Amino acid sequence: MGFKFDWEENKEKIETLKEVIEENRSKKGSLMPVLHRAQKIFGYLPIEVQSIISEELNVPLAEIYGVATFYSQFSLIPKGKYQIGVCLGTACYVKGSQSLVDKVKKELNLEVDGTTADGKFSLQATRCIGACGLAPVMTVNEDVYGKLKSDEIPKILKKYMD
Repeated sequence: MGFKFDWEENKEKIETLKEVIEENRSKKGSLMPVLHRAQKIFGYLPIEVQSIISEELNVPLAEIYGVATFYSQFSLIPKGKYQIGVCLGTACYVKGSQSLVDKVKKELNLEVDGTTADGKFSLQATRCIGACGLAPVMTVNEDVYGKLKSDEIPKILKKYMD
């Protein structure tokens, strides 16, 4: 799934990013704070944004890419309006959460860590979210669904299909 970065559409965001970089340029360890702010500004870290950061901070692009791909809080693709997380922690997995992942993938034609073409849904396989008593658990943004069976997934997803 390819997402095209629109330079013209992101002009103001790029200016904001450059201001953030300027504020942090002389600070030791500025890369992480700049990446966090860039992700907040753009919603993800496309290679174009990484290149700007690389040029402005004089940090090799390979290093920035390495950091962006190492830490799970960073995303290289846009996240969907509705972020679906299916817990694959031990309690959830034992109670069948893999079938939930499989059902979401099938219903939305979506892979784990992917975003639908319309930008509406993203899917993540998560680790324990602290709701083991409700296993297996799925979240959609801040909504938590517990003790799920895979045949309940279509009904839940339908609520988010505006």
